[in-house]
Amino acid sequence: MNSAMPALTEFATAELAPATHVPLNRDPAGAAVNSAIWIERASRGRLGEIDADWIDLLTRAHESNVFMDPAILRCLDAGCITLLAWQGQRLMGLWAFARSRLGPLGALHSPAFAHAYLGTPVVDRVSAEAALAAMLDYIAGARDLPKLIRFDPIRLHGPTMQALSALLEARGTGPRVLGETPRPILASNLDGKQYFEAALSSSSRKKLRQHRRRLEERGALENVVSAEPAEVRRAFEGFLALEATGWKGQSGTALLCHEADANFARAMVAALAEHGRASIHGLYQGGKPVAAQVVLRAGPAAFTWKTAYDEALGDYSPGMLLLENYTTAFLADQSIAMVDSCAFDDTGFMSVWREREVVAQVLIDARRGRSLVFAAVASLQKIFIKLRATAKALWLGRRKWMRK
Repeated sequence: MNSAMPALTEFATAELAPATHVPLNRDPAGAAVNSAIWIERASRGRLGEIDADWIDLLTRAHESNVFMDPAILRCLDAGCITLLAWQGQRLMGLWAFARSRLGPLGALHSPAFAHAYLGTPVVDRVSAEAALAAMLDYIAGARDLPKLIRFDPIRLHGPTMQALSALLEARGTGPRVLGETPRPILASNLDGKQYFEAALSSSSRKKLRQHRRRLEERGALENVVSAEPAEVRRAFEGFLALEATGWKGQSGTALLCHEADANFARAMVAALAEHGRASIHGLYQGGKPVAAQVVLRAGPAAFTWKTAYDEALGDYSPGMLLLENYTTAFLADQSIAMVDSCAFDDTGFMSVWREREVVAQVLIDARRGRSLVFAAVASLQKIFIKLRATAKALWLGRRKWMRK
């Protein structure tokens, strides 16, 4: 990893502009504007025209988020709402949503699609508050858009959330945290050997070596990184098949269990691969994958989006063996500053990574001023999330008990 690159959690403070500095006017095309920032609601076709602007924004952004990549958003249907914040001809922010419901009320949900694991908008670090303010004012003034916005999740202590929180407080409202959890990330200047010596006990490292040796006794292992578009498409089909053979296939949550999900995922990964922003790390034996990890890129950040392994070989820990391989590769890659595990929490095998960021479900109101309705909805959502988490824990406990 490149220690010379700015940390993604770096926060460049900026003086908050008074609300009067963000007047809502209209340009000739009907977009909302202020003296510095104007907002465009982008069509799918328009998203195909801004790739260079997106790449430039990532070099200036507080935080990178691959789930806001225009190449992915173009694969979604017309229900995706994407706002672009411009300063002159320079892209200062991108924020995408899907419509959702919070009980009887409509809401905007960020990220904009299922199987996306971060809703943080991508904004220029110097003009973060101005860009966010202009986008919130656009939403508040748009008759066809809900005013409540739910992040599921956002990096709670990241610089974008800090800027958004300061902005909301100045507007007379504030964010409501509905739930939070630590998420493993990889952000270290150690090499692979040093990292695993620090992360795992000597007995755990010995066990991994034994697993690798025992698995190799069944046939030679090959570590393959598919990066060319055609290679990525082929490897992704292998990933889909591997995922469907495991517990996700049995529970109906594998991508292949739903044709629409599988087709979208194929289009999404292929689109990113065409731009060099998707790869698949695989551990192969006899020409077949025994473990696969889909990796997505956004500027200096990588995202370990989806993983699968051959559960018939579970005694050999092929998923952990592959994690050892790609962790070493990430740490050696000078273009990567951090890797987001995309994990729901830190209880899975990705918890081997020692670094953590707190991600949270957060509800905000695009309108200025406090609202009793907003406060009530936030309180009810917080109760619902706690109940759902309890139900999930019971279900996972039952599944673990049935496997014994």
